[in-house]
Amino acid sequence: MAVSVLSWRTAVFCRSLKGISSSKAVIPAHSLLQTASYNPKPLRLNLRDPYIPDKNSEKTPAWQRTAHYDGKLFGRYGSASGIEPASLWPSHEQLDRVVAEENEWHPPLEVMLKNINAKQREETEKRLAKEKLIAANMAKMPKMIADWRKEKRDSKLKLKEERSRREMLLAEAKARFGFAVDPRSPKFLQMVAEIEKEEKKKRKIMKRRVREEQQGAMAPVTPPAASS
Repeated sequence: MAVSVLSWRTAVFCRSLKGISSSKAVIPAHSLLQTASYNPKPLRLNLRDPYIPDKNSEKTPAWQRTAHYDGKLFGRYGSASGIEPASLWPSHEQLDRVVAEENEWHPPLEVMLKNINAKQREETEKRLAKEKLIAANMAKMPKMIADWRKEKRDSKLKLKEERSRREMLLAEAKARFGFAVDPRSPKFLQMVAEIEKEEKKKRKIMKRRVREEQQGAMAPVTPPAASS
C-alpha cells in the first residue's frame, strides 16, 4: 500500500515538473515539495458525539428546528440523532397532498386517455361551430353585398340630391337678393327656414287632399229616387 502511494506521488511530481518545463515558468522548489507532500485527511462523521441542536434554545436557528432538518440528522447519524423515525413519517394531510400532486402530474393511463378524448371532442366541437358560423356567414354574403351596394347607391343619391338642393337654394338666394349670398350668413339661413316652412305647408295640404279623395272614393253611392 505504501509503495503504491509513493509511486503515485512520484508520478504526480514528475508530471508537475514536466508541465513546469514545458511552460517555462519559474516556481519555488518549496511550493512543489508542499504540493507533492499534501495528503488531505478524509472527513469522518463523529458518531460518538454528533452535533444535535437544542430546539428549546433561542440560539438555535429556525431552520434547524424543522422536520426537514430532523430528516437530515436521522439520515446522517441514524439512531444516534435521537430522532424517532415515526416522527419523520408524513401526516395524513401531507400524504393526501403528495397523492394529489402525483395524480396531477403523473395520472393513470385511463385518466390520460380520458383527458385526451375529452380534449379531442372539445377541439372537434370548436371546429364544427366555427365551420357552421362560416357557412352561415357565407349564406348571408349575397344579401350583405346587395345591402351594401344599395346603401352605397342611396348614399350617392342622397349626396347628389343635397348638392342639387344646395345649388337651387343658392340660385334662389341670388335671385331674391340680387347677389351671391354666403350659405353661412343669417340671410341665407332665414331664407332656407322660410322655404322649408312653405314646403312643409304644401306637403300637409297635399296629404289632406289625398286623404279627402280616398274618403270620397270609398263613400257609398246613393241610387237616384224612382220617379212617380
